[in-house]
Amino acid sequence: MTDRDALAQRHMGLVHALCRRFANKGIEYEELFAAGCLGLTKALNGFDKSRGMQFSTYAFPVIAGEIKRLFRDGGAVKVSRTLRALSLKIARLNAENLRQNGAELTVSELAARLGVSAEQVTDAIGSARLPLSLTSVHDADGDPQADVPVADMQEAVTERLSLEQAIAALPADDKQLIRLRYFQSKTQAQTAAVLHTSQVQISRREKKILAQLREQMIC
Repeated sequence: MTDRDALAQRHMGLVHALCRRFANKGIEYEELFAAGCLGLTKALNGFDKSRGMQFSTYAFPVIAGEIKRLFRDGGAVKVSRTLRALSLKIARLNAENLRQNGAELTVSELAARLGVSAEQVTDAIGSARLPLSLTSVHDADGDPQADVPVADMQEAVTERLSLEQAIAALPADDKQLIRLRYFQSKTQAQTAAVLHTSQVQISRREKKILAQLREQMIC
């Protein structure tokens, strides 16, 4: 697994967290997840670690912006039918494994289960090979692929500042919980072990914290 793949894998929890934030608002979860994966790819492409920013801090507004674009554009991530079908299968497998084992599947594990190459899996979850242009193109199967717009940097900066301010206002224990769950992608059970509490208490605290952040971020 490349460093890029590993970085993407570690932050799939952040994609799911943002999808849950926008769930039940008229767009299917799998559509949100597909958009979130595209946002994660954009974040991977644009991240510059020399600026001293954590990747999760940079990725949050980029992923959120891509998901919000669904609502502005009428709720559709326009990629090829082949790529879309594969991405939905990946989403279902990851969701099932997350429930059963508390972790996402790796790229190689997904490739083995789906009978495709690792490259195809990477493409399906939002790889850099998706076109970033202003014209329509077609994939190898002849299916049309619509463009992926360039991220709105002003919106990204606004989102990032809002998030940082919202998290900074949290009590120290709550900030640590958020860091463990969404920046280090630990499960609730793993987080409970670090914080010396129960998974039930972590679940309750997490819901309360996310509700507070949601109120400040969705305005």
